[in-house]
Formats: sequence, structure tokens, C-alpha cells
Amino acid sequence: MLKWAIVFAVISLVAGVLGFTGIAAGAAGIAKVLFFVFLIAFIVVVAMIVTGLGLLKK
Repeated sequence: MLKWAIVFAVISLVAGVLGFTGIAAGAAGIAKVLFFVFLIAFIVVVAMIVTGLGLLKK
């Protein structure tokens, strides 16, 4: 998921440099959403590991 956020961020940068502002804004919006979804999932997984609710518990 983070990979897709990076891909859309790069698309946004390239489109912005080339003057396609509408495409750049759309790709940047998608990249932001994917990044925050990834960040929330990461925090949930870390919280589960810290509290001992993770599936890797032996």
C-alpha cells in the first residue's frame, strides 16, 4: 500500500512539473489517502504487538 502511495506521489510530481495541474492534484490526493491508510494500519499493528494481541505471540 505504501508502494502505491509513493507511485501516486511520483506521478503527482511529474504531472506538476509538466504543467498538468489537475492530474497532479488528483494523484496527490490519492497519495495522501493511501499514505494515511498505511499509517493507521501500521499504528494498529504496532499497538497490537505492544499489547500482546498480535498473532505472532508464542
